Amino acid sequence: MPVPSATALLDWYDVHARRLPWRVPPEDRKLGILPDPYRIWLSEVMLQQTTVAAVKSYFLDFLTRWPTLQALAAAPRDEVMAAWAGLGYYSRARNLKACAEAVARDHGGRFPETVEGLATLPGIGPYTAAAIAAIAFDVPAAVVDGNVERVVARLFALETPLPDVKPEIRRLTATLTPEKRPGDFAQAMMDLGATICTPKRPACALCPWSEPCLARRRGDAETLPRRKAKAERPTRYGVAFVARRFDGALLVRRRPDKGLLGGMLEVPGSDWQEGASPAAAPPFQADWKSAGIVEHTFTHFHLMLSVNTTNVGDRPPPADCFWLEAAAVAGEALPSVMRKVVEMGTGASTRRPRQRSRKEGTIFDGDF
Repeated sequence: MPVPSATALLDWYDVHARRLPWRVPPEDRKLGILPDPYRIWLSEVMLQQTTVAAVKSYFLDFLTRWPTLQALAAAPRDEVMAAWAGLGYYSRARNLKACAEAVARDHGGRFPETVEGLATLPGIGPYTAAAIAAIAFDVPAAVVDGNVERVVARLFALETPLPDVKPEIRRLTATLTPEKRPGDFAQAMMDLGATICTPKRPACALCPWSEPCLARRRGDAETLPRRKAKAERPTRYGVAFVARRFDGALLVRRRPDKGLLGGMLEVPGSDWQEGASPAAAPPFQADWKSAGIVEHTFTHFHLMLSVNTTNVGDRPPPADCFWLEAAAVAGEALPSVMRKVVEMGTGASTRRPRQRSRKEGTIFDGDF
């Protein structure tokens, strides 16, 4: 059986590499031009659980606001959280800020150039450390995201389902990774999975590794990688209160830093729990009316929120809340579920022009 050749993949990549705003194209890397580690780190954190198409506008917006790591490290955290709103997995934004501060404070503004050094930074797990080391510094590290998992599982016809097969995929990826051009090789693997070795209807005839691919030879590439049956996603219930002041200001509070949607804004409401919808006292006495039910699906559970709404005059907010001016709602750090709640409660759109796309072929690591 032919052996998968890094050279064959790199030759394909030299012609077919995707042009991405954080990427240095292969013809420039051959001249010794490496990318800005800040851009690689920023893109890799954004790409965790999110597609390239969804990330591009956020990435460019962040670069416009904070063109350097030092600028991001000095930025108010609330501004960073607001700029992140819509990308989901909001602990990434908190870790992004913490990581920028750590690199600026402890490393003279320069990212460590080893996998081990990168892995000590906030929010950088094994995958992200390997990706930054390989792409930014040409360290021959095995970079395994969801696209690479699919490519390797098919290339070697691995029958063990995910996630149990992950260690074997990492081992095999390490055997394929060359000492020369490891950064381009890592990106070539990602591009191969994203454009040729796709989840459905892979274009095997166009693949540079078509000959050595065992799954292609067997004719069952589309069935790999195998996956364990997912556990049924439970449903949680809660109550949300949407209060608007006479001038359109919205009553909000900030969630604790730790936990789901940590540090983001929300309207007052109950805890979210399985079983019957919990009893919840409104933030103040008023003529509250039911507006309907908002449904939202998180990674591990489905949520149903009963939305109640009221309009009030000029009154002070409760101790843990504040009035958010109407003009500021669209630009604030409101997670998607809260935007749904506010839209149902007010009938007004809170959306920014860009929206998050569903995840596809990505993985995440760290605390999300």
